Amino acid sequence: MSSSENETGIIQYVPFMSFVHPSFWHTLTEQKLDVDKLNESSKQIYGRFTYRNDLGSLFEVDGTSFNSTPEDEMFYQNLTGRLLNKNTIEDFKNIDKASLLNTVGEALWKDLKSGSWITNPSCLLNFIVLSFADLKKFHYYYWFAFPAPSQPTIYLCEKSKSISNHFNKEQLVKLAQGFKSLDIQQRCFFVVRKNSIDTGICVDILSKVLQRKDMSQWELDLDITNTYFAFLDSSNGNNPGWSLRLFLAVLFDFYPNLHKNNLQIIGLRCSVNGGIENSLIFTTKSSQSLQTVDSAGWVGWERNDKGNFGPKLANMSASMDPIKLAATASDLNIKLMKWRLVPDINVDVMKATKCLLLGAGTLGCHVARNLLAWGFRHITFIDNGKVSYSNPTRQVLFNYQDSLGGGRKKAEAAADNLKLILPTVNSQGIVAHIPMPGHPVGESLKDETIKNIKLITDSIKEHDVVFLLLDTREARWLPTLIASYYGKITINAALGFDSYLVMRHGISNSTVIGETSHENVFISGEQLGCYFCNDVTAPGNSSKDRTLDQQCTVTRPGASAVAGALAVELLVAMLQHPKAVDAPAIYNLSSDTANDLPPDMQGVLGPIPHSIRGFLHSFQSVLPTCAKFKQCIACSDIVINKYKEERTEFLLKVFNSGTYLEDVTGLSELHLAAEMTDMLALSDDDDE
Repeated sequence: MSSSENETGIIQYVPFMSFVHPSFWHTLTEQKLDVDKLNESSKQIYGRFTYRNDLGSLFEVDGTSFNSTPEDEMFYQNLTGRLLNKNTIEDFKNIDKASLLNTVGEALWKDLKSGSWITNPSCLLNFIVLSFADLKKFHYYYWFAFPAPSQPTIYLCEKSKSISNHFNKEQLVKLAQGFKSLDIQQRCFFVVRKNSIDTGICVDILSKVLQRKDMSQWELDLDITNTYFAFLDSSNGNNPGWSLRLFLAVLFDFYPNLHKNNLQIIGLRCSVNGGIENSLIFTTKSSQSLQTVDSAGWVGWERNDKGNFGPKLANMSASMDPIKLAATASDLNIKLMKWRLVPDINVDVMKATKCLLLGAGTLGCHVARNLLAWGFRHITFIDNGKVSYSNPTRQVLFNYQDSLGGGRKKAEAAADNLKLILPTVNSQGIVAHIPMPGHPVGESLKDETIKNIKLITDSIKEHDVVFLLLDTREARWLPTLIASYYGKITINAALGFDSYLVMRHGISNSTVIGETSHENVFISGEQLGCYFCNDVTAPGNSSKDRTLDQQCTVTRPGASAVAGALAVELLVAMLQHPKAVDAPAIYNLSSDTANDLPPDMQGVLGPIPHSIRGFLHSFQSVLPTCAKFKQCIACSDIVINKYKEERTEFLLKVFNSGTYLEDVTGLSELHLAAEMTDMLALSDDDDE
């Protein structure tokens, strides 16, 4: 090295300082959960730096970095990069960072050797991001690198000077105009030439100035003393920005004779008003013993906040909106299912499904919590009761405060407390009494009853799924009828002391004609019976002449939790089945037969039973399947057509009479026929 080289000094390029907008992590989270999953392949992203002289070497990425095309912004230059997001923190830590950078750099250099940078100078601007996203804690580990070769060594011949020392005001105006007229992809590196005869200047793209002599040799036909190579300078100090480093490397590699000359470099820096008077001129030269890029390693890893070479940590749990964090985290479990366990599951269908819960007691609370866990975000409660002191220990949406002062209305308290669990849930509580067969209305309650009928009917029409989670058999009749009439998915759950029933209703308005052969393998979903299809009597007033233990639903505490969970699982399995609500129910379904079923008989989550009857006494369950009953008091054509014709008048007759439904459906005649058969059989016995 000569003494002159010691005096001038090696160029100290100003490295980029990365700045990651929170939206970048939001988008990365969505991409990881919904698209990439376990895929660790690198992903193309975009970043940008500014050449405004008042901002410094700031390099930014944000949510738009994942777009298919970058967004252009004044005083910013876009870069194409690669994101390498690892699946585990161990992979992130253990990857050989130097080897990774060399691999990326060598691939980049191979492409540049073709001369592509002359026609497309933006390909000289590259970056990589190595990252690991801890999506449970919202901690994001990341490390930026801006690949550049460690050779050749470039020196400054003199201290940087203001552009005004080389160009007068008129030339600066022409230079600024010429720069703005360039295509946005050509602005990052270009050439400025002075006219040696007059004071004119010319702003050209690289491909117009850099000529190729033949297939193996490049040459420059330039007046180097009046030629300036320009680049967008991210630095606002006396040293040039990092992007100049690779540009000089390709210049000296393609045109080795340039090392004999001093090169004049314009570091273009714009002011807020678009002026370029703050730009600097760097006069450079290369080492006399020019080393090639091929023989050198690659550098460019960013230093962390402590000034060391190492990754950074973005703790978004402290800075992101807690409500958005809760919404994102609440879907984590479901989205992780798609990674390995159930890749075909549709997570969006749950979010779009509106659920109506009739009953906000023990069952209603458990069902609501399980709906939240499965990603349902539209939940409405209907209940007329109040929270009592005995409720909070069993009904998991309520607390002691809800029972004070006579108790809050259960529907409203449940809806409000659901939002305390997940603020983004769309929950509503409707206070309404459900009219029931065998509970006479009378004139004094007629108006209120009609109002409640309309409220319940409108609610069922507005929702996709109806859960029957009520205390009594008769309370389930009206919503069963209306849900059947409007073709809504209906899930029923009922409790005994140590037993439970969970079932889905068929939704077709047409009942089965004739007998269903039990030799069939299955019953189609539309022909499945409802809660009342196995009954031959109309529901009556089940709380009349009952003691306290008979009026309350006294059950083993675990029964409601199990039944509530199964009710939601039954719904989700239906929604994930190709036939949805028409999914068939298999006769004699068991773990053995389930494995032998053809694919079209089961959904993503397996085959779907009609009903589940569980017994805690023996810790067993059975899966009965039954078809619609043509004389059913709730879903038969007879009852539905009667409701269609008379509407409220028909309902009032049912409420005021305990036997009206039996008369309408012909069950009364069936009872009479059964009694006559018994009498005749007894008469025959007597004769014998």
